[in-house]
Amino acid sequence: MAKIRTGRVGEQIKKELSLLIQSELKDPRIGFITVTGVEVTGDLSQAKVYLSVFGEQEQKDNSLKALAKANGFLRTELGKRIRFRHVPELIFKIDESIAYGSRIEKLLGDIGSDKNESQ
Repeated sequence: MAKIRTGRVGEQIKKELSLLIQSELKDPRIGFITVTGVEVTGDLSQAKVYLSVFGEQEQKDNSLKALAKANGFLRTELGKRIRFRHVPELIFKIDESIAYGSRIEKLLGDIGSDKNESQ
């Protein structure tokens, strides 16, 4: 039963954080960010927020710094919108799975084109 609740809370946090980052944060360091997932601990004390950031490594670092600075604001707004008794601590991490997937797809495409050329 608790696992179902953490899943629902994670999805709600993901939805609300996406809206907050897109519309409320005005920090110029924040680039094009997509919230790809949220993992909430069983006691709802921490939430790992996985982000996909468009750009180079420097842009990713700047976006993480800006989000860390806005952490208090984001937690306050989440508390207002979702009405938690205790808002989870937000831990932001870069999600490399999209870049990894596109790299694998490119490598497979290269292999396929090499086969077609040798035939």
